[in-house]
Amino acid sequence: MTLHHAFTVIARATARASGHPLVFGVAGGLVFVWLVTGPLFGFSDTWQLVINTGTTIVTFLMVFLIQHTQNRDTDAIHIKLDEIIRAIGGAHNSVVSLEDLEDAELERFRKRYAAIADEARKRVHEGRLDTGAPDVLSVDAAVATDGARRAAGKQG
Repeated sequence: MTLHHAFTVIARATARASGHPLVFGVAGGLVFVWLVTGPLFGFSDTWQLVINTGTTIVTFLMVFLIQHTQNRDTDAIHIKLDEIIRAIGGAHNSVVSLEDLEDAELERFRKRYAAIADEARKRVHEGRLDTGAPDVLSVDAAVATDGARRAAGKQG
């Protein structure tokens, strides 16, 4: 078993366990025990240091475990969405793996789809259907025209 695989197994098990109500109850119980022992230890600096150190260590480790689990889940969702896009006739395969694009290119796609949504809302408002798969590339012209209109409006 590789180190990466071992980490993945541990991270998944820990993430699953830490989300269980019983673990929350145990954590709450530990905090309660710590509170009750305060008078026993005279609410000393050492008594406070115990909870501070414990929570800091747990938080530090959980950040990495949660991020690993989140990255894994996000990758799986992207793969599933990419497969749906690839498999559906009429879908635009150009949107497969958008998450790998640079921010400027991603913004261009966002504007394309915002223009498609705006057009669909207009059709619904007019009582027409908003279904269909418009050509994404032809939306570039609409986005450019809209951008030119907005720029002209700001200058005037």
